[in-house]
Amino acid sequence: MRRVLAFLSRQRSEWRHGYDVLKDTGLSSGTLYPLLMRMTDNGLVEAEWHPPAQPGRPPRHVYRLTADGLALALRLAAEDPDPSATPVLA
Repeated sequence: MRRVLAFLSRQRSEWRHGYDVLKDTGLSSGTLYPLLMRMTDNGLVEAEWHPPAQPGRPPRHVYRLTADGLALALRLAAEDPDPSATPVLA
């Protein structure tokens, strides 16, 4: 969860595709997507469907941190200042 929080906090206002989160965090899809669902259920992440970029493609789920998610990301970064996981606010 720390890796996901750190990744999403780097560009907090940007919607991010799950694939982007997978690439950055190195988590498997079987780990990431259930985690994102739990984080959404707990109010740390918001999720919505975006229309396809190209005709014939399916809509995609996108994610971004809520204010509570950002607060948790910052608190965790302060407790464990690992430079590779530290949120960078844009």
